[in-house]
Amino acid sequence: MRKYAESYYDNLLSLIKSIRVTDKEGNELNFYHGIEMAAKLVISQVDYGHKIMFIGNGASAAISSHMAADFWGNGRMRAIAFNDSSLLTSVSNDFGYKHVFEKPIEMFADSSDILFAISSSGESENILLGVRSVRLKECKVITLSGFDKDNPLSSLGDYNFYVPSHSYGPVEIYHHSICHCILNTIMQHKKNNV
Repeated sequence: MRKYAESYYDNLLSLIKSIRVTDKEGNELNFYHGIEMAAKLVISQVDYGHKIMFIGNGASAAISSHMAADFWGNGRMRAIAFNDSSLLTSVSNDFGYKHVFEKPIEMFADSSDILFAISSSGESENILLGVRSVRLKECKVITLSGFDKDNPLSSLGDYNFYVPSHSYGPVEIYHHSICHCILNTIMQHKKNNV
Protein backbone atom coordinates (compact mmCIF):
# COMPACT_ATOMS: atom_id res chain seq x y z
CA MET A 1 0.00 0.00 0.00
CA ARG A 2 2.75 2.41 0.89
CA LYS A 3 4.45 1.81 -2.47
CA TYR A 4 1.20 2.60 -4.27
CA ALA A 5 0.82 5.84 -2.30
CA GLU A 6 4.40 6.82 -3.15
CA SER A 7 3.81 6.00 -6.81
CA TYR A 8 0.56 7.99 -6.83
CA TYR A 9 2.22 11.16 -5.55
CA ASP A 10 5.33 10.67 -7.67
CA ASN A 11 2.98 10.59 -10.66
CA LEU A 12 1.27 13.81 -9.53
CA LEU A 13 4.64 15.51 -9.11
CA SER A 14 5.77 14.48 -12.59
CA LEU A 15 2.49 15.59 -14.20
CA ILE A 16 2.94 19.25 -13.23
CA LYS A 17 5.90 19.45 -15.61
CA SER A 18 3.85 17.90 -18.43
CA ILE A 19 0.71 20.06 -18.35
CA ARG A 20 0.31 21.67 -21.75
CA VAL A 21 -1.07 25.19 -22.09
CA THR A 22 -2.03 26.66 -25.45
CA ASP A 23 -3.59 29.88 -26.59
CA LYS A 24 -6.38 30.24 -29.16
CA GLU A 25 -3.88 30.15 -32.05
CA GLY A 26 -2.46 26.86 -30.77
CA ASN A 27 0.81 28.36 -29.53
CA GLU A 28 2.25 26.51 -26.53
CA LEU A 29 2.83 28.60 -23.42
CA ASN A 30 4.89 27.95 -20.32
CA PHE A 31 2.52 26.63 -17.63
CA TYR A 32 3.02 29.59 -15.30
CA HIS A 33 2.74 32.07 -18.15
CA GLY A 34 -0.55 30.37 -19.05
CA ILE A 35 -1.82 30.89 -15.48
CA GLU A 36 -0.78 34.54 -15.69
CA MET A 37 -2.47 35.06 -19.05
CA ALA A 38 -5.69 33.38 -17.90
CA ALA A 39 -5.69 35.55 -14.77
CA LYS A 40 -5.13 38.69 -16.86
CA LEU A 41 -8.00 37.68 -19.16
CA VAL A 42 -10.34 37.27 -16.18
CA ILE A 43 -9.25 40.59 -14.67
CA SER A 44 -9.70 42.46 -17.95
CA GLN A 45 -13.21 41.11 -18.50
CA VAL A 46 -14.38 41.40 -14.88
CA ASP A 47 -13.09 44.98 -14.66
CA TYR A 48 -15.56 45.82 -17.43
CA GLY A 49 -18.46 44.23 -15.54
CA HIS A 50 -18.50 40.83 -17.23
CA LYS A 51 -19.24 37.60 -15.40
CA ILE A 52 -17.60 34.20 -15.14
CA MET A 53 -19.47 30.96 -15.89
CA PHE A 54 -18.38 27.40 -15.10
CA ILE A 55 -19.59 24.14 -16.67
CA GLY A 56 -18.66 20.52 -16.02
CA ASN A 57 -20.11 17.03 -15.49
CA GLY A 58 -19.72 14.85 -12.40
CA ALA A 59 -16.58 15.79 -10.46
CA SER A 60 -16.04 18.64 -12.94
CA ALA A 61 -19.49 19.92 -11.94
CA ALA A 62 -18.35 19.87 -8.31
CA ILE A 63 -15.21 21.80 -9.28
CA SER A 64 -17.44 24.24 -11.20
CA SER A 65 -19.68 24.84 -8.19
CA HIS A 66 -16.74 25.22 -5.82
CA MET A 67 -14.89 27.63 -8.09
CA ALA A 68 -17.97 29.73 -8.86
CA ALA A 69 -18.49 30.10 -5.11
CA ASP A 70 -14.82 31.00 -4.54
CA PHE A 71 -14.54 33.45 -7.45
CA TRP A 72 -17.66 35.15 -6.10
CA GLY A 73 -17.08 34.87 -2.35
CA ASN A 74 -13.31 35.25 -2.12
CA GLY A 75 -12.55 37.05 -5.36
CA ARG A 76 -15.59 39.34 -5.35
CA MET A 77 -16.38 38.56 -9.00
CA ARG A 78 -19.76 37.69 -10.46
CA ALA A 79 -19.56 33.94 -11.05
CA ILE A 80 -22.06 31.14 -11.62
CA ALA A 81 -22.05 27.40 -12.31
CA PHE A 82 -24.89 26.00 -14.40
CA ASN A 83 -25.48 22.81 -12.43
CA ASP A 84 -28.50 23.41 -10.21
CA SER A 85 -30.44 20.13 -10.12
CA SER A 86 -33.74 21.67 -11.23
CA LEU A 87 -32.04 23.44 -14.12
CA LEU A 88 -30.21 20.29 -15.20
CA THR A 89 -33.29 18.09 -15.09
CA SER A 90 -35.65 20.54 -16.75
CA VAL A 91 -33.28 21.34 -19.63
CA SER A 92 -32.43 17.64 -20.02
CA ASN A 93 -36.10 16.72 -20.06
CA ASP A 94 -37.13 19.46 -22.50
CA PHE A 95 -34.15 19.49 -24.87
CA GLY A 96 -31.93 16.47 -24.10
CA TYR A 97 -28.88 16.20 -21.88
CA LYS A 98 -26.48 17.23 -24.63
CA HIS A 99 -28.06 20.73 -24.47
CA VAL A 100 -27.88 21.05 -20.68
CA PHE A 101 -25.26 23.84 -20.77
CA GLU A 102 -25.96 25.23 -24.21
CA LYS A 103 -29.49 26.39 -23.32
CA PRO A 104 -28.63 28.27 -20.08
CA ILE A 105 -25.66 29.87 -21.83
CA GLU A 106 -27.94 31.05 -24.63
CA MET A 107 -30.14 32.70 -22.01
CA PHE A 108 -27.62 34.08 -19.50
CA ALA A 109 -24.33 34.73 -21.30
CA ASP A 110 -23.52 38.26 -22.38
CA SER A 111 -20.87 39.26 -24.88
CA SER A 112 -17.35 39.20 -23.37
CA ASP A 113 -18.28 37.05 -20.36
CA ILE A 114 -15.84 34.22 -19.58
CA LEU A 115 -16.62 30.49 -19.60
CA PHE A 116 -14.49 27.93 -17.76
CA ALA A 117 -15.26 24.64 -19.58
CA ILE A 118 -14.04 21.67 -17.52
CA SER A 119 -14.04 18.10 -18.87
CA SER A 120 -11.64 15.31 -17.95
CA SER A 121 -12.02 13.64 -21.35
CA GLY A 122 -12.48 16.85 -23.31
CA GLU A 123 -15.07 14.97 -25.34
CA SER A 124 -18.35 15.59 -23.46
CA GLU A 125 -20.89 16.67 -26.05
CA ASN A 126 -22.74 18.95 -23.64
CA ILE A 127 -19.50 20.79 -22.81
CA LEU A 128 -18.56 21.17 -26.48
CA LEU A 129 -22.05 22.50 -27.30
CA GLY A 130 -21.76 24.89 -24.35
CA VAL A 131 -18.49 26.24 -25.74
CA ARG A 132 -20.03 26.61 -29.20
CA SER A 133 -22.97 28.47 -27.69
CA VAL A 134 -20.79 30.84 -25.70
CA ARG A 135 -18.62 31.57 -28.76
CA LEU A 136 -21.77 32.64 -30.64
CA LYS A 137 -22.21 35.21 -27.84
CA GLU A 138 -18.61 36.38 -28.41
CA CYS A 139 -17.48 35.31 -24.96
CA LYS A 140 -14.00 34.29 -23.84
CA VAL A 141 -13.23 30.66 -22.98
CA ILE A 142 -10.75 28.89 -20.72
CA THR A 143 -10.70 25.10 -21.12
CA LEU A 144 -9.44 22.40 -18.79
CA SER A 145 -9.17 18.87 -20.16
CA GLY A 146 -7.21 15.63 -19.96
CA PHE A 147 -7.04 12.10 -21.38
CA ASP A 148 -6.19 12.26 -25.12
CA LYS A 149 -3.78 15.01 -26.16
CA ASP A 150 -5.90 16.12 -29.12
CA ASN A 151 -9.31 15.92 -27.46
CA PRO A 152 -11.79 18.36 -29.05
CA LEU A 153 -12.01 20.70 -26.05
CA SER A 154 -8.25 21.20 -25.80
CA SER A 155 -8.13 23.69 -28.68
CA LEU A 156 -11.40 25.61 -28.25
CA GLY A 157 -10.37 28.15 -25.62
CA ASP A 158 -8.57 31.44 -25.54
CA TYR A 159 -6.38 29.51 -23.07
CA ASN A 160 -6.36 25.72 -22.84
CA PHE A 161 -4.96 23.67 -19.95
CA TYR A 162 -4.41 20.00 -20.80
CA VAL A 163 -3.38 17.45 -18.14
CA PRO A 164 -1.69 14.44 -19.82
CA SER A 165 -3.28 11.61 -17.86
CA HIS A 166 -5.98 9.03 -18.58
CA SER A 167 -6.84 8.75 -14.89
CA TYR A 168 -9.68 10.87 -13.51
CA GLY A 169 -8.10 11.57 -10.12
CA PRO A 170 -4.94 13.37 -11.29
CA VAL A 171 -6.81 15.24 -14.05
CA GLU A 172 -9.45 16.47 -11.61
CA ILE A 173 -6.86 17.37 -8.96
CA TYR A 174 -4.96 19.53 -11.41
CA HIS A 175 -8.09 21.11 -12.90
CA HIS A 176 -9.14 22.16 -9.41
CA SER A 177 -5.65 23.35 -8.58
CA ILE A 178 -5.35 25.39 -11.79
CA CYS A 179 -8.66 27.14 -11.12
CA HIS A 180 -7.59 27.91 -7.55
CA CYS A 181 -4.22 29.19 -8.76
CA ILE A 182 -5.88 31.51 -11.30
CA LEU A 183 -8.17 32.87 -8.59
CA ASN A 184 -5.38 33.26 -6.02
CA THR A 185 -3.17 34.94 -8.62
CA ILE A 186 -5.97 37.45 -9.29
CA MET A 187 -6.52 38.06 -5.58
CA GLN A 188 -2.79 38.59 -4.99
CA HIS A 189 -2.64 40.99 -7.95
CA LYS A 190 -5.55 43.02 -6.56
CA LYS A 191 -3.97 43.07 -3.10
CA ASN A 192 -0.67 44.35 -4.51
CA ASN A 193 -2.40 47.04 -6.58
CA VAL A 194 -4.66 48.59 -3.92
